[in-house]
This record gives sequence, C-alpha cells and structure tokens, in this order.
Amino acid sequence: MDGNLYLEDNISKKPALELLQKMGYTYLTVEECNLQRGSKYQVLLKGILRNQLRRMNRFEFGGLEQEFSSANIERAIEDLDEPLTDGLIKTSEKIYDALMLGKSYQETVGAGKVLSFDLKYIDWDHFENNVFHVTEEYSVDSYDGERTVRTDIVLFVNGIPFAVIECKAPYILAEQGVEQMIRNQQEDYIPHLFKYVQIVMATNKNSVKYATTGTGKKYWSVWKEEDTDFVEKAKKKLITDRMATVQDENMISLFSLHRLKELSKYFVLYDANVKKICRYQQFFAIKEIIKTINTNDAKGNRQSGVIWHTQGSGKSLTMVMLAKYILLEMAKYEPKVVIVTDRKELDKQIAKTFMHTRCKPARATSGKNLIDLINEGKADIITTIINKFNTVESSGLKNVGRDVFVLVDESHRSNYGELAAKMRVVFPNACYIGFTGTPLMKSERNTMTKFGKLIHKYTIKDGVDDRAIVPLIYEGRFVEQTVDEANIDLWFKQTTKRLTESQREDLKRKWSSMKRLASTEARIKRIALDINNHFAEGYKDTGFKAILATNRKRDAVSYLACFEQFGDLKCEVCISAPDMREGVDSIDDGADSRVITYWSKMMKKYGDADAYEDSVKNRFVDGEVDILIVCSKLLTGFDAPLCQVLYIDKELKEHGLLQAIARTNRLYDGKDYGLIVDYRGLIQKLDDAMNVYSGAGLENFETRDLKGTIVDIVSVVGNLRQSYSRLEDLFASVKNKNDAEEIEVFLSDEKKRNEFYDLLCQFGKDLSVVLNSEVAYEDIPKDERITYQNTFAFYSKIRRSVKIRYCDAIDNSEYEPLMQNLLDTHMSVAGLKQITEPVDIFNQSDLEKELEKLGSLRAKADAIQSKLAKSISIKRHENPAYYDSFSKRIKNTLREYKDRIITDAEYLAKMRSIMADYAAGVSTVKYPEKLKNNVHAQAFYGVVSAILEDEWKPTSALMMAEEPVEYGGKPVSSGEPSFVMEDHIYAASNVQLRRDMFADIALEVTNIVEKHNQVDWTDNKSIHDKIAQDIDDLFYKYECAGKCKFSFDVIDKVIENVKTTALRRFKG
Repeated sequence: MDGNLYLEDNISKKPALELLQKMGYTYLTVEECNLQRGSKYQVLLKGILRNQLRRMNRFEFGGLEQEFSSANIERAIEDLDEPLTDGLIKTSEKIYDALMLGKSYQETVGAGKVLSFDLKYIDWDHFENNVFHVTEEYSVDSYDGERTVRTDIVLFVNGIPFAVIECKAPYILAEQGVEQMIRNQQEDYIPHLFKYVQIVMATNKNSVKYATTGTGKKYWSVWKEEDTDFVEKAKKKLITDRMATVQDENMISLFSLHRLKELSKYFVLYDANVKKICRYQQFFAIKEIIKTINTNDAKGNRQSGVIWHTQGSGKSLTMVMLAKYILLEMAKYEPKVVIVTDRKELDKQIAKTFMHTRCKPARATSGKNLIDLINEGKADIITTIINKFNTVESSGLKNVGRDVFVLVDESHRSNYGELAAKMRVVFPNACYIGFTGTPLMKSERNTMTKFGKLIHKYTIKDGVDDRAIVPLIYEGRFVEQTVDEANIDLWFKQTTKRLTESQREDLKRKWSSMKRLASTEARIKRIALDINNHFAEGYKDTGFKAILATNRKRDAVSYLACFEQFGDLKCEVCISAPDMREGVDSIDDGADSRVITYWSKMMKKYGDADAYEDSVKNRFVDGEVDILIVCSKLLTGFDAPLCQVLYIDKELKEHGLLQAIARTNRLYDGKDYGLIVDYRGLIQKLDDAMNVYSGAGLENFETRDLKGTIVDIVSVVGNLRQSYSRLEDLFASVKNKNDAEEIEVFLSDEKKRNEFYDLLCQFGKDLSVVLNSEVAYEDIPKDERITYQNTFAFYSKIRRSVKIRYCDAIDNSEYEPLMQNLLDTHMSVAGLKQITEPVDIFNQSDLEKELEKLGSLRAKADAIQSKLAKSISIKRHENPAYYDSFSKRIKNTLREYKDRIITDAEYLAKMRSIMADYAAGVSTVKYPEKLKNNVHAQAFYGVVSAILEDEWKPTSALMMAEEPVEYGGKPVSSGEPSFVMEDHIYAASNVQLRRDMFADIALEVTNIVEKHNQVDWTDNKSIHDKIAQDIDDLFYKYECAGKCKFSFDVIDKVIENVKTTALRRFKG
C-alpha cells in the first residue's frame, strides 16, 4: 500500500478541497490569488471584492437606480482593512460590524446634491448573491517581514477571508493544529488575516475542533450534529466515491453555505473583548426554540418551554444569541425581549453581555423604570430582576402583545412563585422561555409541563464529555464535634436566671440547634486550619483559587479572623448588610457584634455595598484573593474560572448544592478538574458506577439527570496508576532506566521528547490530586506512593536537563506552576527550580549557569549546538552567507563526533569555539575589501553570491558570444567581448573577478534599499515594486555592459531574497 496516502495533503487537505468545491466554493490557485492580492502581506482578494461591491450595491435617486462611484468602491475596500492598532479582537469587532451592517458613503446626485447611501459587503438577505471561493497553501507575510506563514485552506466570501482550516495527518493530534492556529494569530505572525475570519478549524480526518478568532486552546469545541438527516443527505449527494469521515461531517455542518451564513450572522458575538462562536448545543437549542415559538399553544399564543443546559455550558450567551436571532430574524413582528433574573449580579452580568451585541439593550433600574421602558418601547431588550414586577403589577400596566419574548434565567427558582404570577399579569400573552442550569427535580416536572415543554437539554455528562466544563471531584471530610453538655447546661442556667420561662425556652431553642452548635469557635478553628494547610500545600502557588461557603455571616467573619491569624493566605469575605437575611441567618443575627464591626469597616473603606461587593469580586476574579468566603452571595450566577476548589461548611441541598459546586467547573488553562471538599457530609452516598447520589436532597432528582455530576476522589487513584504505567512504558527500550544520560540521549528524538513532556505532565496532575487528598493518600500503600514521588522527582530532573540540552521551549506551560508546587511541597528535590524559557546564547553568564546543571560533556555540547542552531535559524535571513558559515562548522563537528573521530571533550571544545566566534561575530566568510565595515552590503553580498554562485559554470564550458545579447526580448550591444554558457554570460571565470562583481552588485543593492527605506514599508506595495524595478534595472545595466546575464527566474529570486533580508535589517 502507498504510504503517501497517509500524508496530510492526501488524507485530509485534498478530500476537504474536493468536498468544499462540491458544496459551492470555487477553487482558486495560488497564482490566481496572488494576482488579486498585490503582495503576500495583503489578504483580501481585492479584484473579487471590487467586482462584488459594484454588482451588489445600487442606490436609488429620482426613481433611477445608480451605481456607487469608483472612488467610493475603493474607499470601501480601504475602510474594511482596519489597522490592528487596538489589538486583534477590537479590530475584528470593527470589521464584523462592517460585514453585518455595511458602511455609508456620500454620493453626488441630481444637481450637485450630496446624500449618504448604505453600501454592503455581504448580501445577508440573499446569501446566494455572494461569491464563495476556496484556496490552499495561502502564504501570508508577517508585519515585520521576518516570516511567511502558509495556511492550508482559506474560505472566502466576496474575496474576504471567512474561515481558515489547518489540516493534519491522522497520526498527528488535531490539538497540534489548534496550537499552530493560535500561534499564527499572535502579533508577530499574521493577525491581519484572522481579523476578518469568523471560523477556524483544526482537523486530522478523525478528529475536528473549531473556534473563532482569539479563542484560547482550552475553549476550542467539538461539533456534534443533531440534524442528522441534513448531514446524511449531504454525504449521500456529495461523497460518492469513498467512505465519509468525521472531517467530512464537520465540513458539511460548519461550512455548508446556509450554515456559514447562520453561524457568522447570528452565532458570533463579542463579550468583554472576547470573540465567541456558539457551541453546538447553543446552536441547536436556538433552532428548537425558534421552531417552538413559531407554533401556538391552546390559547393561541406562542408556545413556551424550558431549556436545561448545565451550568458552565454558556447558558447566558445562549440567551444573548437567542435574543439576537429573534430580533433579526423576526423583525417584521417588531418583537421585544425581556430578560428576567432573580439576582442583581445575574442581571448585571447579562446586561453587560448584551452591551456587546448589535441590539439596543436597557437595564431596568427600578420598578418604575421598568414601567417606563415597557411604555416607551424603544429598547429591543430589557433586562430586569423579577421582584421589580411587584411595582409594575401594582401599577395596572399591561402589555398584551404576543410578540413579547420573556427569557427567564434559573427558571426553577423564579418562574413558579407569586412573582412569576405577577409577571404573567403584566405580559399575559407573552412567550416564556425558561432557562435552568440544574436538572428538574421529580416534583418539578409537572410544573414544567404546565409552563411549557422541555425544548432542549444539555446534561452535566454532555458538558464533561465535550470538555465544555471540567469534571468535579468530591472529597468528604469530617471534623469531630464533642459537646460538654453538663457545662453548657450550668452556663445556660446561670446566664438566664433573670429571664422569664418563655424567654429561657426561646433562647434554649436557638442555642441547642445544630446551626449554633456547628458555629462554635473551636470547630471553625479546626476546619480553618485544615483548609489553610490543604490550600497552602496543594493550590496556593498554582494560580488557582477557592471559595469557602459558610452557613452564617458570623461564621464567615470568624473564618476570616482565623486565616488572618495564620498569615499564609489572602482571604476576603463577601456578605450582605447585617440587617439582610442571608444563608441560615435568623432575624436576630443582624445584631451580631462581629458582623456589624466588619460591615462598618467595609462601608468606611468602600462607601457603599455595591462598591464593596464589586471590589471583592473583581479582585477574586483577577487572582488577587486566595480564598473568598461567602454565605449565599456568589454561589449562583457568578463566573470565576480561576476557582478550582469549593470548601463547603454550609447546609446546602437540591438546586442550591448543584449550583454551588458548579462554581468550580468552568474551563481555564491548566485546570483539569474542580474539587469539592465537604465538611458537612452533604452527600451520604456516592456511587459513580451506579450513578446513585443521596443526601442533600439529591435523591429528589432523576438519577440519569445527575449522571457525571461528580466523581469520588478515590477514583483518581486509578488514573494515577494508569498515567504512571504509560510514562514507564515510554522508556521500555532503555536498558538502564537509572542512567540519566542514556535516557537523555534516548530523548534526542523530538517526537519522543514531546510525548515524554505530555506523559510527565499528566502523571504530575494525577499525583497532585492524590497527594493533596487525605482519603486518596491513605488509599495508596506507602511503598507505592513513595515510588510515584521518586519517579516524578527523577523525571522532572530529566525534563529540566533535556530542555536545556535540546533548547526546547516550555511544554504544557499552563501546568508549570502545578508541577513546581508538587516538587516544592511533596518532594525533597534540592535546586530544581521552575523551568523558564530557554536562555539566549548571547547571554554568556546565564548560559554558563545553565550548562553547569547538565551532567555529561556530551550534554553540554548538545545544549550549545541546539542553541546555536535555533539562533541561526531565526537570524539567517539577515545575512545568509554569514550564518551559513556557522551552520557548516556545526555540521562538520557533528559528523566528526558521530563518526567517532573526536571525543566527548573535543566535541564540547569545538562547540565552545564555534559559540565564542558566533558571539564575537567572527566568521569564516571572506568579504571583498570594498565591503569592509559595510554590514548591510556584506549581508546583501551573502544573498547575491549564494544565488548567483549556483549559476556559475566551469571555465571550460565557456564560449565566445557571437550573437547580440538579448534582455527581455531586446538586443543589447556591448563594446567588449562576453562569454556565454547556456543562458549565462560572464566577463571572466576568475574567482576574484566574480566575487568583485558580486560585491559591486551588493553595494548597489544596498544603495537601492537605503534610497527607498521608509517608516513602516512592510506592506507598502509601492516601495516593494520600486525596489524590485531598480534591482531589475541594475541587472539590465550589467547585461548591457556585457558583464553578466542571468535568467529572469534567477533575478526574481535575488529580488525576493533581497527584500526579505532588507525587511529584517531595515526597520524604517
């Protein structure tokens, strides 16, 4: 069988291109694209865009349809090319606005009258009027000209890049394509391509991930098609000669023309300087909602219903996308959307998200303001807290329209009570869509049926399987509480002797309750110490944070006092005012002196409750607070992806428990799980295999709906054993597994090194979880645990050594703090400090310190060789001949060492000698005397000679030219004889004369570049063209003088290489 079939071009890219053409995209060759662009820095296909702008855009005046002027067409093309001054995402948003809404331009009409008319870039109303193209190997130059990036596939709409696809072979993970795509969007690569792009995809035939511009690695998504009929029909029609792959299915799902339209127009949004595209469950939920609301219920109103999408899966953004879809797609009905929540922080969060859409949002600040907003009808979207309907209902105001859409967040809490009834009085004929992040309990299912049908669901297990949320690990801890009843009774009798009998009984009830007992200072101090040690040892230096949920405000303040006394962690409290009930506080708790003192201190510091709460929340989200202590606040509707641990010392049940633990399930780089540490014994039985959950009212939910919610921490022990085995298996072929040098030489293969880095990282993550858990720690025999610790320490030393030796960048950098914390806390590994980026070879002092850490002479020599090779690769374009001279010396030395001509010591000595010359700028390249001290000319001499030397032939091949020389089809007369060899003419074969001629060319090329050097000429086509023309004229002059002749291909190669070197050396 042909092994070439498994190359990425044949197995991934070629089938993709064939399928995309059948789907309606016209193929353009690289050459056809280049003709449209002007230069490799330019990414718009301007000829296509220009024609489409003319064809699609007309304006009417005086009953006549007229075309936009050529000047305005050109201006529209220029205006779309927004500079990246404000960064990639802000620039992308400006371009997205233009693509969605078009731009306005003035035209002179009638008798010199100037009016503004709208011009569109995309015909969204009649999408078939646009033109769609696909190309491959789309090369784009970086801003500084230092690199050219070649993207596998680019899709265009009207000549505008809408999608970029990175194809990999089946044996390469799609994640590698993701990393490549993310790198290409960085400032020093090609962000000017991605500022236009709406969808990016990485594929290897069997695995596909997609995202949009600016999406971090952790947030790339999988697409799971729910409209299977659509895909099956498309596959049957479009793929007839082979079996369809996962790649094919995703291409059809995401890039079919109508899907491309829907995803780009309705399902891309900007949320606080982050560009987002929908996940598949959001897309299909909205599709189902639209179907539902376009049918009528028994009363003739639009059908209502409920969406259950598990917490952390983007429920708030689904509401935003739904509102956007309704307002755009159902505009003829003049719809109004009302977003209802039951908490102020949720209302703020959703209102803020809507501000970044094209909609006109308004947030109701009071009941009266809500009335005004409804009456005025100016806002497309109104966000409000449900309790404001008290005022509205009392006012007698009603809106009887059936095209009012009320989206109710966390509908299991707010949608079924008295306030919900008042909301329905205000909007009696509205369409109600309830959103909930927790499953419905058995007792709520009948209520939901009355409210409407279950329209769409996305379960906890779905979210974990899709990696849309991280899995949750549960650990139950218990602090013993002994009660000295005799002394309590004596104290009680003494302190209550002046009270009446009824007063004594009332007080006794309060002090006898478990709530008070659990709040005793001794218990809080014991738990605080346990939390302090657990977090300080396991999480403090990883960058992740924790929330501590307590029953009462007094408890929260007491915990804060304990942590401040320990002095290890930065902790804050976020509670409501003393006179407001929160948690299990009773009315009398508002008089607690500790709470009052703390609250007074906060009000003095921040001024008011909102400023205090916002400050604490923001500092926690920004990572400035280690543990945030709360009662009820922030346990729902609060997103803090940095939060990895939830400590529970609070009576939680049912929805409240599920919502609280979901605070830790948000995605973040380096975060693979959320940890729930329970001091209340809330979950009495946890059997993940049988999916049985009991305690805290969890038995009131359907078992299938809770599947995958949490796993017992003991199950992680199995993961640790598996990751240990996989790491050891990698070195199965190593004879002496205790010989660090043998292992390091084994890892000289880059592919094996990358596999080693990933396996060690996974082993470290699993080991960290186990060592930071009392239960899991005790579940592993001591000898086995010590083996794991020693193995991790040993391979961590290997990792550090090979990174220096082979000049590798940091792998799995998001996990570096966790790995270092593991070494510092649980292992006695002296001197093994955190790995940083490789030291630059010109930093001699730091480099010597790095080399000292390596064991063998060979390891030191390998490290120098790796650093030299990397530096030369980066800098070569600045002066090819100069840097090639060092490459040649390195290759000769490596050959001698491989052939055992030189010893380890001689290998190191030679590498040190090359490094010293490299640092000092001492090269074996001999430049003609006329180039002395002219470093730019020396660089261009290297460029010119490297190319022209290849065209030089031996003297014996030369013959006297008898015919006139031609240049570009014109005869050239010469006053002196010339020598011809094939297509080349040389004045002489003498080496010195030849080098002198190359030096003269280099000097003149230097003058040409210096003449045209301007500020920011990287993408200035005019300057590029002038340099090219002047160099072409220079060779013409040399040919006219009878000195030399080279083919146009050779001259073009010189021109391109000169420009590349010039852009490196001349920064403007």
